[in-house]
Amino acid sequence: MFIHTVYFWLRKDLTEEQRNEFKEGVDSLKQIPSTTATYTGVPADTDRPVIDRTYDVALTVVLADKAAHDAYQDDPIHHDFIKRFADYWIQVRIYDAVG
Repeated sequence: MFIHTVYFWLRKDLTEEQRNEFKEGVDSLKQIPSTTATYTGVPADTDRPVIDRTYDVALTVVLADKAAHDAYQDDPIHHDFIKRFADYWIQVRIYDAVG
């Protein structure tokens, strides 16, 4: 199993419409065939010192293995998402894990 988790910090000057477009763009990544499961969301309303709630949108993709991950990275849907929305974020953090 390969877990690909991405956290996005969006530009503060985005309109609500642009933020919604971005969230729809993130959701479009669920269509990539090499994924086993894909989850998207925003920070939960939890409050403990160890929790980072500073990001705007989170994406977690479950894939079978690294080959599936590599196919995900090369998929045209993924490339289109980056091309369309790269200027919407100010920071991205990616955490990949295998299990």
